[in-house]
Amino acid sequence: MRVSASEHGLVRLFAVDLPSDEIDVFREVVTDRDGNTTAWPLAEALGATELDDDFVELFNVNDLEGLGLPGYMIQGLGVSDRDVAEDATRLSAQRGWVLVVLSSAFGRTAQTLAPRQPLRWLGTYKEERTRARYEPLSSAAATGAPIGTTPPPAAPASNPYKTVLLAILALPAAALVLGLLFLWSSSQ
Repeated sequence: MRVSASEHGLVRLFAVDLPSDEIDVFREVVTDRDGNTTAWPLAEALGATELDDDFVELFNVNDLEGLGLPGYMIQGLGVSDRDVAEDATRLSAQRGWVLVVLSSAFGRTAQTLAPRQPLRWLGTYKEERTRARYEPLSSAAATGAPIGTTPPPAAPASNPYKTVLLAILALPAAALVLGLLFLWSSSQ
């Protein structure tokens, strides 16, 4: 079972043929004092050289009351109805523990998986991508002008130098008017 470095969007499903009292040992990651993994029976049974446990699920199908494994595949993992429908009878009949491994679990590391007991491969499914929805733009500018029409002329742009020049000329004129008012009021 090949995993490419660019793989994404795949869901691998395995039955785990172990009694419930052995599951904790199977899923436990054993590390040394430095935090390096020294043993992980689940990864060893999968034959994985790189595996991120954040993207691995191990659970009992009995815990999916009312939903069932096909429903979980569709609603919980985003696998398309069509893909699950092909295997629905077989997935519905599955009992006991299952392992779900998402593409992200391999950390973009190319590798070849060699699953062995207690794992039994049930299938590989593709996550359904959400389709992009394009909403029409509400702005009148987004609609564009009909072909053959010319847009209205743009308002002339203001010249910042002209504005500064007017301000410079207006200041002395304002000072002169204020001076005259002051002289007139003091003479009365």
